[in-house]
This record gives sequence, C-alpha cells and structure tokens, in this order.
Amino acid sequence: MPFKYQSGEEIKPGDRVLLYGTLSGEITLVADPDDPLSDPHDWYIEVQGGGVMIAEPKEFGYLFLHDKQSIAESLVLVARGKPRSEAG
Repeated sequence: MPFKYQSGEEIKPGDRVLLYGTLSGEITLVADPDDPLSDPHDWYIEVQGGGVMIAEPKEFGYLFLHDKQSIAESLVLVARGKPRSEAG
C-alpha cells in the first residue's frame, strides 16, 4: 500500500508539503516496499521497511519518516510538483 497523506492522496516525489504544520518541505524520495518497481535491496526499504524523505533546508536539512501513521499525521500536501530529477 502506498504512503498517503491524511487526506488519502498518495505521496509522490516532488510534492510540496507542510511538516508538523509549520515547516515547508519537499518530498525527495518515496521508498515503498509494496511498489513492484522499487528495489527490495534499497537501504530505506531493507533496513527501515520503506518511508519518505523530506527536504527542509531552513531548519534541519533532510528527514526520513518510516512509520505510516506518523507520516500521515506529520505531512500536509500543499502542491504537487515535479521531482528534482525531472525539473528543469
């Protein structure tokens, strides 16, 4: 099952989000163990069981969340965007 926001929308790389209600960030990685295109040997899947990486450069840099409950509670989708590898 894909990682989702509390609203039910799927989390995707490039999404602009609010983290903990106040910090602006961007989803840079979604490591979903249920995605057939994901590498099961990816460290984020193998060690953490999957999760999402958020870039927030003003306060802390990068944060990896791996618990689906805390992901849904901590992130609010602000806008869809293109992943950095596709932008430009």
